[in-house]
Amino acid sequence: MSISKQNILQALETITVSGEGRNMVASGAVQNVVTFADEVIVDLKLSTPALHIKKRAEADIIKTIHEKVDATAKVQVNIKVEAPAKPQNPNLIKGKPIPGIQNIIAVASGKGGVGKSTVTANLAVTLSKMGFKVGILDADIYGPSIPIMFDVAMEKPLSVNVGGKSKMKPIENYGIKILSIGFFTQPDQAVIWRGPMAAKALNQLIFDAAWDQLDFMLIDLPPGTGDIHLSIMQSLPITGAVVVSTPQTVALSDARKGVAMFRQENIDVPVLGIIENMAYFTPAELPENKYYIFGKEGAKHLAGDLDVPFLGEVPLVQSIREAGDVGRPAALQTATQTEEAFETITRNVVEETVRRNENLPPTEAIKITTMAGCSAVKK
Repeated sequence: MSISKQNILQALETITVSGEGRNMVASGAVQNVVTFADEVIVDLKLSTPALHIKKRAEADIIKTIHEKVDATAKVQVNIKVEAPAKPQNPNLIKGKPIPGIQNIIAVASGKGGVGKSTVTANLAVTLSKMGFKVGILDADIYGPSIPIMFDVAMEKPLSVNVGGKSKMKPIENYGIKILSIGFFTQPDQAVIWRGPMAAKALNQLIFDAAWDQLDFMLIDLPPGTGDIHLSIMQSLPITGAVVVSTPQTVALSDARKGVAMFRQENIDVPVLGIIENMAYFTPAELPENKYYIFGKEGAKHLAGDLDVPFLGEVPLVQSIREAGDVGRPAALQTATQTEEAFETITRNVVEETVRRNENLPPTEAIKITTMAGCSAVKK
């Protein structure tokens, strides 16, 4: 078949942009086609800035032209993103920014016991090692774990004067600023509060604290999709959410609901990706072996199904549990499998945050635009 504009258009009528019902030509995504000898240039307009959708569209176009028109054609795809203007949503939950905090990342899971607090702690110390200024808000009112994981369970925040107002000074360890309801309760004291009281306590931790300048605030959310989650998203403009899950089916079904919560029309928080915790077990005496105790690549497949980035996997390693129990996150260990895993995941989180801030309206006027020097910069 000769390379002509008509032949190219006919070929492109057989494929669609991910998430759209009509083919690329009928939907208007293909703006123009230029052919010259064995060269083909396709101008494509997409309504979403998601990198994986852009890459998928480019790959589909090149593959289709090679299969249906000419296997030797030199294909160039120019992609332009024009997101449609979203109508004002009167039900949208929008929070107030905190001066000095540039990116607020919610770490969530639909299910308890999947290692969300462990992942939060290790993300925080890895971000700090990269040069970012980091804080953690432990929003798990009924079961705060972060103070134990940072060896500060017995600490009490001090009061400091900021601009004539009394503010809580976050507890700091390993370069991470931390606030948790656990600092204000006894170790054996159960927090028996209804939703409004818990929400009021969280608001105090958020707005009555002297956080100062932070590149990242990580919010360790409780399991589920309930009152606390809504309170947080009403109080703060969340930059993006990270969902943690193990590979097993029971955990994945709840992780799916967690993603759905952030995508709810009146919440509309970008999901930066999914992290798979306890992905596999490798015994120290058999370093080449991998045992998939909770299933294989379940969270990775879920990320593909939901069209969100897969941020990486954390192996089931005894030292991660031991490090959390003694209050020194495992990512602080050097030259280990654990450090490498969390560095990969954290870099992916930063890259997705950069991408989110480049393509969507920023949470704050200042946003991360580069990883150069491993520090947030002002544009």
